[in-house]
Amino acid sequence: MFDTSVVFDAGVVGLRMLMPLFAIVIVYQCYAAMRRRRRPEKPLVSLYNPNTGGMIPVVFWENSIGRSKASDIIVNDLSVSRNHCVLLRRSAGWFISDVGSLTGTFVNGVRVNGRAQVLIDDIITVGNTEYQLKRGDDFTSPLRTNWFFSKVSDKPAIQAWKLMLMVTLFHLFMAVEAMFWNDGTNVYSPLVLFFALAAVEWGFFSVSYFALRRVNFELEALGLFLTGIGVMMLVRQVERSAYVQLIASGIGIALYCVIIKFIEDPDRSDKIRIPVMIAAVVFLSTSILLGKVTNGAANWVYIGSISFQPSEFVKTIFIFIGAGALDKLQTKRNLIEFIIFSIVCVGLCALMGDFGTALIFFVTFLLIAFMRSGDIKTVILAVAAAVFGVVIVLRFKPYVASRFEAWRHVWEYANDPGGYQQVRVLTYVASGGLFGVGIGNGYFKQYFASESDLVFGLVSEEMGVIVAIVIALAVALLMIYARAIATRTRSTFYSISSCCAAGLLVVQLSLNIFGATDILPLTGVTFPFISSGGSSIISCWGLLAFIKAADERTYSIKR
Repeated sequence: MFDTSVVFDAGVVGLRMLMPLFAIVIVYQCYAAMRRRRRPEKPLVSLYNPNTGGMIPVVFWENSIGRSKASDIIVNDLSVSRNHCVLLRRSAGWFISDVGSLTGTFVNGVRVNGRAQVLIDDIITVGNTEYQLKRGDDFTSPLRTNWFFSKVSDKPAIQAWKLMLMVTLFHLFMAVEAMFWNDGTNVYSPLVLFFALAAVEWGFFSVSYFALRRVNFELEALGLFLTGIGVMMLVRQVERSAYVQLIASGIGIALYCVIIKFIEDPDRSDKIRIPVMIAAVVFLSTSILLGKVTNGAANWVYIGSISFQPSEFVKTIFIFIGAGALDKLQTKRNLIEFIIFSIVCVGLCALMGDFGTALIFFVTFLLIAFMRSGDIKTVILAVAAAVFGVVIVLRFKPYVASRFEAWRHVWEYANDPGGYQQVRVLTYVASGGLFGVGIGNGYFKQYFASESDLVFGLVSEEMGVIVAIVIALAVALLMIYARAIATRTRSTFYSISSCCAAGLLVVQLSLNIFGATDILPLTGVTFPFISSGGSSIISCWGLLAFIKAADERTYSIKR
């Protein structure tokens, strides 16, 4: 007699083996599409020197002019300041802004105060040097491009609806796999959750494609792919948590849309810097005053049955405050404000015992400081100050050091708090093998924080180490993508915010995975988009908005 159970079992095993390959294809198609359908690189305008007859191409929306080697347009004139002025493009045309030079900046002989508009054929005077603004087409020499520009592909990208269909099918396969679990109860609950997830995904796609008429949806598809994995992984944990995660994802997507619309004008951010800065400090202070100590850190605030982490929301604000238009960034007041704000954020996180988030803020500060100044000495000085701070903490709070005494020796503390979690992660990563044991069929889910801080172990056991590595690469490659588009953005605000948002996600990813596997000390930070936690998923979508805004196609091309 024909045994249908054998066929079902074979089908489920085949599905487990298919999903790693499917995940690789989805991530590849997302990133391949990000490189396509871009404008050819050419000068926007050019600067003609009537004394030398030389022509300088202007390829960026914001360009620093000065004697410094870090300037976009270097002027070899001793009367020119190292950072003299900024030539920038806005929707109303081209403008020039003096940034505190000694000799001033002039347009047609009139000294510039604030921003002054520059028209074609106008004369710009910096120090003893004059430039005439010309059209970009007037520059006829070959334009030198960097590696990222030369690798931009002209091939047609995969259609957005096809990419979304692939993402939805992957989540459907997860639901089908979760139906065949050891317990055998609530067989159809994964399908119910899948349909709710699909409604959110396709609702978001419809708004983007039909209402906003966006031509590119690959970054959103990548975010939905990761978010959906995190939601579906919870269906055999605590089903209620899966729906809470889905609702939080919807809130995060809404925040994503709001941020993209708000920062459409990069100058708008400067007008609310102070109120937003104050709000961030209030958020973190709330954790100290009202936070409940959980796992040694007072980073959770409870209001009735609702809990949230204020520090997660501050991550988005931190990027917002650190970035800015180029002519604003080069003022001393702006720099001092950001340094003070960074010290306060890191200090408050340290006071609440959330050293993982404090480390994330500090590394993000280093990224922003380097991108703002281009000076490695600034980064070295900041690192030296941080080392001094760590020494002080260990001197007056020795119990902090005791948290890391099991690091790199977790097998010696296999049954003690110092190494208990990491040993279980390593064990179940190995037991999951390449293709996993199936969603819901793993045993690691019974351990504390398996769905949040240690989710890498859960994914590895139930979906296999291949899928776990693929989703980690999906997040990590955001840094390369952000770097690739940084020089093509409409403002330094987008360049800095996108690179630093991607850097923050990668730092958080590294701390999560390497901490859970004993390569780094366990800090208790989440896996971006995958870990359970409403505050975390909302923060991740907020950070993804900065990367999306940096893509020149976001605001300039409509379907």
